[in-house]
Amino acid sequence: MSFSDDEIERYARHLVLAEIGGPGQQRLKAARVAIVGLGGVGAPAALYLAAAGVGALRLIDHDVVGLSNLQRQIIFAEADVGDSKAEAGAARLGALNSHVDVETAPERLTANNAAWLLDGCDLVLDGTDDFETRFATNAACVAAGIPLVSGALGRWSGQVGVFAGRPCYRCLVPETPPDAETCARVGVVGALAGVVGSMTALEAIKLITGAGEALTGRLLLYDGLAGTARTVGVAADPACPVCG
Repeated sequence: MSFSDDEIERYARHLVLAEIGGPGQQRLKAARVAIVGLGGVGAPAALYLAAAGVGALRLIDHDVVGLSNLQRQIIFAEADVGDSKAEAGAARLGALNSHVDVETAPERLTANNAAWLLDGCDLVLDGTDDFETRFATNAACVAAGIPLVSGALGRWSGQVGVFAGRPCYRCLVPETPPDAETCARVGVVGALAGVVGSMTALEAIKLITGAGEALTGRLLLYDGLAGTARTVGVAADPACPVCG
């Protein structure tokens, strides 16, 4: 797989990295990544994956852009309010990098359509704040053997994890928490979305290129208010309804 002169100049900072180089950039170009939810996590992640040269991005989101989204979902502009997030996001990514094939799926991912929506993808990035969608995404990834990068945030803190086989996301969250909180209810500082979204994009790039050590089976917990981070292991649950 060769690069055009434009691509060589565009990805020059990747090509000189020993951990990526030409082979890693070729793997990025050949990859297809699904992004489930173009929200606080998915929006910045999509921008960085497109900028990095991921060959195909599949944007899965049934929602439309709201004015309150613009505080943190930096892929959108005021002119996009009321438009499909998937379609508006695709237009923005196409303007950022014409070498990326952007596919849109403006619908809600469910247990019934997850396998079809994620078919053909090499990696899935989930940044939704709906546990039913998270569970359906995880189950489809486990069944298809697709690595899952998961990001979440709220108030001033966020988390990023990578799940590939066992343990899976349901080992970490067996059931919907009874006190589950959403950003709409508890609030979130906008810049935190950029931090967590960028972290998920970085984990995706590491997984695709084979660079470094991914957060597989681990969870990175970030406290933006204190400026601290720590990483904890995720144990496989023998009774997990998905991978157990």
